[in-house]
Amino acid sequence: MKKIESKEYRAYKDFNIVDCATNENFGKSDKVLKKELSAIRRELGEFQDTIYAHGKYSILVCLQGMDTAGKDSLIREVFKDFNVSGVEVHSFKVPTELELSHNYLWRHYLVLPAKGKFGVFNRTHYENVLVTRVHPEYILNEHIPGIHSVEDINQTFWDKRFEQINDFERHLAANGTLIFKFFLNLSKEEQRQRLLRRLALKEKHWKFSPGDLKERKLWNTYQKCYEEAISKTTHDHAPWYVVPADNKKATRVIVASILLQSLKKYKDIKEPKLSEKIIANLDDYEEQLQSEK
Repeated sequence: MKKIESKEYRAYKDFNIVDCATNENFGKSDKVLKKELSAIRRELGEFQDTIYAHGKYSILVCLQGMDTAGKDSLIREVFKDFNVSGVEVHSFKVPTELELSHNYLWRHYLVLPAKGKFGVFNRTHYENVLVTRVHPEYILNEHIPGIHSVEDINQTFWDKRFEQINDFERHLAANGTLIFKFFLNLSKEEQRQRLLRRLALKEKHWKFSPGDLKERKLWNTYQKCYEEAISKTTHDHAPWYVVPADNKKATRVIVASILLQSLKKYKDIKEPKLSEKIIANLDDYEEQLQSEK
């Protein structure tokens, strides 16, 4: 399989969602793609150990996409070979009463990854410029001064929110967080097929909600909101990658490859060396342990 180049999926400020592919298989079978992922994630898992020992960077992986885009299964498969203590996954649902009593970024600050660890956000702080933009009435639940009705929520409001998110990510990056943002670009037809499978298979019924059909009717509105959000918040310190999502196995290979390729560019990430004093006494330490037999 050809080498995956992260720049091929990188979104820039002139990003246009209709120009981005939704399907990819690299001309390979599912079996081959699965084998490719297995090799990449093992290497990624080993590198995570080095990142943990190095202890100076934290990694934030943000996943966004329409319903059924495959975020849950991607997390399960890409991070399967990680030390469980080295990665934390957080799924953000409808804000609770407590969360709504704080600013919209508060709940995300609370669960940011510590240095040496990976944090995966399944749906992210971008819900606050996506779902709430499609449904601006949700903003009223935040009790923001000066916002009394939907009519008060204008373009200036959203531009300020984009800038707040940019400031948030700029602050994280300046303090050692490496940020990767992935938009899983699913086609509307593939979403239809996945929803039909949820209805057809009893074991998948629990995943289905009538609300999925309601949101599906707003597909074009969501696509437009994604396009603007990505365009206004993609930066070198917090890049967006637009990944074809119709073929889940290829999607996982692409995401894992981008992570591994990008992280390995940080040549300072190395396991710390033992001090000269400890090295000089290694034989003594071994002798102490051997003498315990």
